[in-house]
Amino acid sequence: MEHRVYGSSGERLSVIGFGAIVTMDETQADADRYVAEALDAGVDYFDVAPSYGNAQDRLGPALQARRNGVFLACKTGMRDGKEARAELERSLQTMRTDRFDLYQLHGVTTREEIDRILAPGGALEVFQQAKEAGLIRHIGFSAHSEDAAEALFEAFAFESVLFPVNYASLLKGAFGGRIFEAARRRGASCLALKAMARAAWTTDAPHDVPKAWYEPIRDERLASLALRYSLSQTVVAAIPPGHVDWFRMAVRAVRDGVRPLDPGELAELQGLSDSVVPLFPLL
Repeated sequence: MEHRVYGSSGERLSVIGFGAIVTMDETQADADRYVAEALDAGVDYFDVAPSYGNAQDRLGPALQARRNGVFLACKTGMRDGKEARAELERSLQTMRTDRFDLYQLHGVTTREEIDRILAPGGALEVFQQAKEAGLIRHIGFSAHSEDAAEALFEAFAFESVLFPVNYASLLKGAFGGRIFEAARRRGASCLALKAMARAAWTTDAPHDVPKAWYEPIRDERLASLALRYSLSQTVVAAIPPGHVDWFRMAVRAVRDGVRPLDPGELAELQGLSDSVVPLFPLL
């Protein structure tokens, strides 16, 4: 598994991350099996959030024996400091760990959210205190808005941003470029979501991947092209859709390293993008 450097820390993350929503609503035995499979494949970047149902309950025990060998990321949707601190402490307890390697503001979108985060007594103040106390090692955020990402980078030296890096949005110029540039100016790392997303669910598509709010690309060859395209950007790692089949596809796609797309493959991916409406920007 190829690894890339995260920020200025010198740490290296596997280019495929394990999105713990894969373990949501699974038995503990299956969660243990999926995590062991990921570790055996060389995956050492794991991502979870309280909003992923019971994923923390499943991932914590599955990782406990090998916690020191992984880069563990978590998130909070809380914007108020008191609420963010309480959620951080609950997540640490549930995950059976004494620290998170990366703690992120989850899904920041609006100016109102940003103002609450940055205000005295807001979530960012708690993040900084938690870092000083050794409860978290790196501070980041996830965003589905270029405006929000730019504003957060202007306000604070976040170490990474987790955001949709999707072939259709990039090829059609609709979303992503401004976030890449804002991260570059700050020396921050880019982590990718939605690399293997096809489009929003439609009424004529079988909604048979319930842990994904978008329709993933079903053809493995095309899914692989889309993932490799996203990883050819200035991206450290990508988290596949929340289903174990797509996680396995992603691992297979990079088994021999992340090969850049050749002209024919890029043309094929361009043709796919022409047939869909990009997921982003959100309207």
